[in-house]
Amino acid sequence: MSIDVSNITHSIQLAVAPVFFLTGVAGMIGAVAGRLARIIDRGRVLEDRMMASKDEEYVQRSLLELSFLRRRGRLANLCIGLLTLCGALIALTIILLFVGQTTKSEFDANSWSLAAMFSFGMGVVSFVSALCCFMVETMMATQLLNFHPLRQPGTIPCMATAQASATAPGAAPRKVVAEPGRQDGFMPQV
Repeated sequence: MSIDVSNITHSIQLAVAPVFFLTGVAGMIGAVAGRLARIIDRGRVLEDRMMASKDEEYVQRSLLELSFLRRRGRLANLCIGLLTLCGALIALTIILLFVGQTTKSEFDANSWSLAAMFSFGMGVVSFVSALCCFMVETMMATQLLNFHPLRQPGTIPCMATAQASATAPGAAPRKVVAEPGRQDGFMPQV
């Protein structure tokens, strides 16, 4: 049995091309796993604070946020599952491409190539589905936030007190000190 080195080399080159896609999938899994870890940490903190609280309004807000966190966690889990499926399908594509290139008969090579195309296509569909889950989970992350106090500065108690003391006659001027390491231009008043 003779080994055709050029055919083997071409087969390896063809099979290695989808590996770059696997790198992107691995990066996405890392990003979504990080978000899932933050969701779990926030849920644990909320549960602990809720159990210790006697304020009924706080408990109700916490339950609402916990239900949002549960939905976000399920979406993140679905996203990780789809990304894992994508990785498995791309790995299967690599195997199919390699085997298809090394088979002798034309019929076998065509069937292997068709299977590789199907596997790669399903991997791309799985990846796009995971991206959609990631987008929805990211949008849900800000859905619970209440930005109304930012539009009406007088409604925040600490801001109303700060404004009243700054406009009071005879009040000493407040010194503004920047926090070291802050890059967002936030300048707290001291």
